[in-house]
Amino acid sequence: MGRRRAPSKRKTRRNPRSNPRGVLRVSAAGYGFVQTAEGEFFVPASKMGGAFDGDMVEIAPTHVNPQHKQLHKAHGKQGDKPSGRVVRVVNRAHESIVGRYEVAEPFGVVVPEDRRIPYDIFTMRKDYPHVRDGDAVRVRITTYPSRNEAATGVIEEVIGRAEDEDLAIDMIVARHKLETAFSDASIEQAEKAEVDVAGALGEGYRDLRDRFVFTIDPADARDFDDAISIDEVDGLVRLGVHIADVSHYVPWNSSIDFDARRRATSVYLVDRVIPMLPEELSNDICSLKPGEPRRAMTADMFLDGSFEVKRATFYPSVIESKARLSYEEAQEALDGDGSASIDEALADKLHRLHEVACGLADARRRAGGIDFDTTEAKVRLDSGGEPEAIVLRRRTDATEMIEEAMVLANNQVASYLSERGFPSVYRVHEPPSPESLAELVPVLQEFDYLKTVSASAFSAGSPTAIQAVLGRAAGRPEAELVSTLVLRSMKRAEYKSECGPHFGLASDAYTHFTSPIRRYPDLIVHRMLKAQLFGKPGTFEQQVHSLAWLAKHSSEMERIAEAAARESQEYKMIEYLSRDVGAAFNAVIAGVASYGFFVRLENTAEGLVPLKELGAEYFALDARRHQLVGQESGTVYRLGQRVRVVLEAAYPRERKLDFRLAPRGR
Repeated sequence: MGRRRAPSKRKTRRNPRSNPRGVLRVSAAGYGFVQTAEGEFFVPASKMGGAFDGDMVEIAPTHVNPQHKQLHKAHGKQGDKPSGRVVRVVNRAHESIVGRYEVAEPFGVVVPEDRRIPYDIFTMRKDYPHVRDGDAVRVRITTYPSRNEAATGVIEEVIGRAEDEDLAIDMIVARHKLETAFSDASIEQAEKAEVDVAGALGEGYRDLRDRFVFTIDPADARDFDDAISIDEVDGLVRLGVHIADVSHYVPWNSSIDFDARRRATSVYLVDRVIPMLPEELSNDICSLKPGEPRRAMTADMFLDGSFEVKRATFYPSVIESKARLSYEEAQEALDGDGSASIDEALADKLHRLHEVACGLADARRRAGGIDFDTTEAKVRLDSGGEPEAIVLRRRTDATEMIEEAMVLANNQVASYLSERGFPSVYRVHEPPSPESLAELVPVLQEFDYLKTVSASAFSAGSPTAIQAVLGRAAGRPEAELVSTLVLRSMKRAEYKSECGPHFGLASDAYTHFTSPIRRYPDLIVHRMLKAQLFGKPGTFEQQVHSLAWLAKHSSEMERIAEAAARESQEYKMIEYLSRDVGAAFNAVIAGVASYGFFVRLENTAEGLVPLKELGAEYFALDARRHQLVGQESGTVYRLGQRVRVVLEAAYPRERKLDFRLAPRGR
């Protein structure tokens, strides 16, 4: 009898390891980050596993040796973030891609317009003989890329032809899936709209056509949805804010409403406006044009000598604007320059409004409100769509006084609805996280901003400390950069169906009431305000049930609209600067990375000075202090440092600028 073999030792069954999951965010440089429940992971470009920006992915953490001398690109410093590789795409964020079609027989290759998607999509050339080399197309992906095969797809539409002058902007519109056409039913409904003054007065609208109402807007504004009046009643200042009564023309669940609801906002691109409402409304019936009667929703706020609101009333009205001013004209009147062209009575009202606005702003700052010194850059185009100038728009007394009036009206409407427990949509701004503010402390210490300001108070989000830092920066070369850094550390304001505080404005209740032509949440607020004042309509419960998702949708569409607007401006800005390749510019260092530093020009354009342009010396990244340090010379390039740079190359399609340091003396 043979020997019995001992039973083989079975391998112990292990529970399957759960890999972290999160949304992949890819940079233009190709690498990415995934925020998971276990923390944030860095994903090298070579470890994407066929994933696209925005995909929900599962990653396998990989070992990072903190002592390794070779820095991983985009790691803040050695061992800052654990690395990972994508092992599986859980959910795809993109079913279709916008890109340029390139003929490469027997294929037609679509090169994505979004630089964060580094995979070309292949189609068969014979299937699309009508598509020409260089055309902009939308391709639906049928096979996603993997280690063994390329991405493939089918072309759904030709967005624009290669020779089209505005093709780049069309591609931005298409990539963000912005709607550009209204339904026939919406247009028909808009064309039938009329003011009907007699009907409005018969419905109970107050006749304010005798009140001196005026508008102040940018010179290039295309719609005028807010107007101002200011006078005295019973010893109080009566500040009237009169907003176009859009809800009268856009009832809930109408054709126009469905179109506006999907858009949620107007989009202001460099060369066009994509309106939320048909132009028959946005540019005509709802636009508060001088000398023409218009339906409005009025907020009258009565202020005492200390600029405290003693009472506020809200009601529908019929107004007739007596004057339309640009911000520049209003500022001239305040400065006493060119005021001869403005009626003396109007000039007096502008000065009174400015006085009230200053009082309101001071009170808001004392309550903890924070003002940021930022510059808005707009590219001015000629009649052919070519960029001819970069125009910088800064805050002025004229812009501030309109802003203060609108903020006050928004505050008062929000307080009125919230105090009564009435459903609505609110603008909520949560306090910044201590971690995001603490990251700025070393930078502020480099500027000596924290000698008289508590670093711990700043990190804790003290409005007084934040105000003090911004106040110390005012007038210094790095003022705008510091303001931008602090602003970026803040959380983003969002629309919500529950009332919550607005940190930046130091308000317990805030909403958007003043722009229903271009923002759907404002339209919601008008409907809710009317329901509170005059009774709930038959669709009220349905509207209330939709508030939460409409708030979330509006926040998302706002982000998309801002991204599209920014990209369109960047494209034309870089196209404009492409004429100046080889020219020198004054700049400030706006960011540092292991591969170089980013600079910001005086016209707000930003670009990269790569590490190779700094010479053969090795520069190490000090992520905590936001600086690059030469290991031999000790040369330091730090955030906020002023430098002189030369524009090496401009790539409008990629919205990218490359710079090098200018020789001394240039």
